Amino acid sequence: MNVLHMKYAVEIARVGSINKAAEELYVAQPNLSRAIKELEADLGITVFDRTSRGMVLTAEGEEFIRYAKKVLNQIDEIEKLYKTGAPIKRRFSISVPRASYISDAFARFTTKIGSDSAELFYMETNSSNAINNILSSDYKLGIIRYAEGFDKYFKEMLEEKGLTYEVIAEFQYALIVSNASPIASKETISFSDLLPLMEISHGDPYVPSLPMSVVMKEEHNEDVKRRVFLFERGSQFDLLTENPETFMWVSPLPKKLLQRYDLCLKHCIDNTKIYKDVLIYRKDYSLSDLDNMFITELIESKRKCF
Repeated sequence: MNVLHMKYAVEIARVGSINKAAEELYVAQPNLSRAIKELEADLGITVFDRTSRGMVLTAEGEEFIRYAKKVLNQIDEIEKLYKTGAPIKRRFSISVPRASYISDAFARFTTKIGSDSAELFYMETNSSNAINNILSSDYKLGIIRYAEGFDKYFKEMLEEKGLTYEVIAEFQYALIVSNASPIASKETISFSDLLPLMEISHGDPYVPSLPMSVVMKEEHNEDVKRRVFLFERGSQFDLLTENPETFMWVSPLPKKLLQRYDLCLKHCIDNTKIYKDVLIYRKDYSLSDLDNMFITELIESKRKCF
């Protein structure tokens, strides 16, 4: 297989057009078309469908481009190492749910990586994006969160995608509220106590094979009339601190965070649902030293918070 042809294919996939790619690569369009045909013949697959909308990746093409990007990145690293003498940067990448015990582990992990060159990528997002980041965006690790009742949907999908999965935590959500909240001093809290309040919720839940409307109904009490949907974690603490009528369902989190924002965790007697945080990565991927270092911090953070 010609590495140059691989580069051509990656660029065409990026811009979606032979003509645009030819301009970017300074290659004549007929030569570029010929190179792609030779590549497809060598591979025995069709990488692109030629359509009126341009060059569209086939299912096999998407898989090939994913591997091609990794190969080209490794070639770049080798060239940098031997042409410039520069050390290869260690790289760590993970997509995670918006969970404070995980971000606490990541913060402590960053203090222990040493002085050698390194690039760290940390994205808080939903389970769908965490999975896609591993499959399509060269992220190495992910942590997905889902209710125990959806276990079969996720396991079937993870097996189909060729992903290893390992449960790292099982827990019930707790309520987090301001110390000035009307329910902060209550010894026993039920769902009915929450109805006059305003719920803060992350607005992008995901379960494979189920429509968003079904998942939203499963995850949210329809009797709560006021709800704020967020798509990041930082604003939830501002809302909880500034508005005593707000509450949120959360996984256990560090005590120092509660103290910082003058918040408290409360147990709800009606809440019995179990959630899982699951570590995922490709079955053909071997955990690096940085990966194992982060997982160690993650387990320690879970031990302290749960």
